[in-house]
Amino acid sequence: MDVLDVIVVGAGPTGLMLACELALAGVRTRILERRTEPQRNSRALTLHPRSLELMDQRGLVDRFLPLGRTVPGWHFAQLPTHLDFSVLDSRHGYTLFLAQARTEALLAERARELGVEILRGHEVVAVGQDGDGVKVQVRGPGGVDSVHARYAVGCDGGRSRVREAAGIGFPGTDETLTGVLGDFAVIDTDPAVLGAARACGVLVAPLEDGPTRLVCVDPERMRVPSGEPVTLEEFRESLIRICGSDCGIGEPRWLSRFGNATRLAESYRCGRILLAGDAAHIHFPAAGQGLNTGLQDAMNLGWKLAAVVNGWAPPGLLDSYDEERNPVGRAVTENTEVQTLLAELTLVPQYQRPAAALRELFDELLRMEEVNRKLAAQVSALGTAYPPASPGVDPLVGERMPDLGLTTAASQPVRVYELLHQGRFVHLDLAADPDLSAAVTGWGSRVIAVTVTKRDDHADLEGVAEVLVRPDGHIAWATRTADVTERRDERRAALTAWAGTPS
Repeated sequence: MDVLDVIVVGAGPTGLMLACELALAGVRTRILERRTEPQRNSRALTLHPRSLELMDQRGLVDRFLPLGRTVPGWHFAQLPTHLDFSVLDSRHGYTLFLAQARTEALLAERARELGVEILRGHEVVAVGQDGDGVKVQVRGPGGVDSVHARYAVGCDGGRSRVREAAGIGFPGTDETLTGVLGDFAVIDTDPAVLGAARACGVLVAPLEDGPTRLVCVDPERMRVPSGEPVTLEEFRESLIRICGSDCGIGEPRWLSRFGNATRLAESYRCGRILLAGDAAHIHFPAAGQGLNTGLQDAMNLGWKLAAVVNGWAPPGLLDSYDEERNPVGRAVTENTEVQTLLAELTLVPQYQRPAAALRELFDELLRMEEVNRKLAAQVSALGTAYPPASPGVDPLVGERMPDLGLTTAASQPVRVYELLHQGRFVHLDLAADPDLSAAVTGWGSRVIAVTVTKRDDHADLEGVAEVLVRPDGHIAWATRTADVTERRDERRAALTAWAGTPS
């Protein structure tokens, strides 16, 4: 019986990103996708700064940037004052406006380069597991068949069959509010008309292939269930009610209704079955965080699951996926609930006056640099940090590693993210320890060790002698001690704790 290493269910951005990460580490991976063709319509349109950093860490960002449009500011609850991503500590202090379909195509291309098998028209109908692996029943072109693997990951959306089969609870709130989106080939391009629509809360976004997307919430239609189809006439009537004009819309390419159901998986893991992306968390699409959170789930999980499959994972490493990402999912769902409430209250007649005052208060707060930076860090995910596994460690542990410019001992310039392209741990020696090469030999290809000097200043790294960077770009360990013997003992303990027992 042929047994795969990992089955990934779902060929959306999360599933594709995860498969790329697994394949990069030599894990035999197959994606099962029920749709026969890639999704043409794009619900999501953005890659936020942290997602772009992840692409940079794998040498992929240059595939994405030429195809999109960068935007330095982003909205919070559609308030007038935007979040300023450009002031954040990143080479990618902007959102990339890029349709989800394009993101999926680029990730699918990369997955195939790495040898990932993507089977479309294959619907998962059942999943079971035991102590040795998982058994997935799949309905494909040839009928129902069984596929066996050591692990399975559900990246199959909010109605995840994998999550249900694993018996993982999905508590949260049901839909109480819906909005509509439409991609139109014909629209009135008069800036005054579109400006008036934006001023009334309508999102207007030109798409890369010609159409213009409009998104709105109509007070008279906001309780319509998301399962009810949207018509062109309904969209026109809603626009007229909201902003006094139908904006000249015509020739809709896609019409869709979406809701604010918000749920978070009780756990991201049950034995050999794991969850990522919308299978683990759903929410109103406020500030475009859903797709980005899924990509970041995949980056966190990929190297950990690969370590288990490849036999070197230290105890508890795979458990840390749920421990680190579940709180992030909770923070995102709470953040989107706040934004949705700020918008919804203005649509309810008895709350409109206090809601307007509340939104003005929030907008005033956003004009304060410290508040704007804090919320920008949350929405962009550049502020995501994981709690250290033990107390008393350096404050950098768990933070994302900045993409410092460095110079190697051979006088070669390099960036930190360039060193992460192979998905390995990166050990940076800033103290020129002559014993470094011998010290990391036992970990072989798991760790890249480099003696460097900094070209870019970074206040948080002042006085740091050594840093161990995880494959997902977060800091596993750092030390500032000048005592060489103490530093070597710390280094060995950190490498063992994160990269497993040396050979």
